[in-house]
Amino acid sequence: MKKATLWIAAAAAAALGLLGASPASAPSFAYKPVRAEACAHPAYDAAQGTALAFGAPGETMSGGVLISPPAPKSAAAVLWVHWLGEPATTNHTEFASDARELAKHGVVSLLVDMPWSQQNWFANNRAPATDYADTIAQVVTLRRALDCLETVPGVDTMRIAYVGHDFGAMDGALLLAVDERPRYAVLVAPTLSFWEWYLLGRAPADIASYVASMSVFDLPAWLVRGKQSATLLQFGQNDEYVARATGIALRNAMPNRDRTFKSYPTDHALESEAVHEDRRAWLLAHLGA
Repeated sequence: MKKATLWIAAAAAAALGLLGASPASAPSFAYKPVRAEACAHPAYDAAQGTALAFGAPGETMSGGVLISPPAPKSAAAVLWVHWLGEPATTNHTEFASDARELAKHGVVSLLVDMPWSQQNWFANNRAPATDYADTIAQVVTLRRALDCLETVPGVDTMRIAYVGHDFGAMDGALLLAVDERPRYAVLVAPTLSFWEWYLLGRAPADIASYVASMSVFDLPAWLVRGKQSATLLQFGQNDEYVARATGIALRNAMPNRDRTFKSYPTDHALESEAVHEDRRAWLLAHLGA
């Protein structure tokens, strides 16, 4: 998808008054919580992590890995959601090093595998016709992941954080608006709208109608409703997918309560030790670990 097409789609959406549309016009992310028995009594392995499955009857089960100190007690917890990027880290392993370091400080981590961890998901698996429903389903999956995390013995449900990168940050912005359990959030390199990135792949037959439909998920209208008490935003100064102005716009869309904005001399991967160190330090400080 050429960038010119994105600008045409954006112009069409703006003309229709749809950019930043109120989330009130979007379907609910409501779901029926189900105790995830696979998460109830895992065997801890702080080095390798313990594989888990979670979901509900009739749904496709989702997978994740739990990294935890042995026998945690009144422990803070983090839900980590990976990016769509380099194949080697487009899965739960992206944040494994952070989770292992936090485990040394008594923090429990659940790292999930999202649909885009599938090989060639963007080109072959996702489709414009189902992007709307799939976006809702992804947020519901994350709500079930929180259910799973809460069942881990020793987790303090009042000290849960969310960390997401790229699509993980995008879904996280929606989650934070509808679920009050994550008290703290780290959002890494999201952009303003899902359709902006989806149009880089297969194009819908009617771009203007597609943008009109998907604009109900545009992040600014959801960020302002975020229920978390503190947020760290991390962006790359050389990001080929997220402009600096986009990062500033997202920062400004958030309620000004313990809001930290950091940018780094790196690209969209934000793979530098400074990024990891800042993220871990911020989490430890806010989680009281």
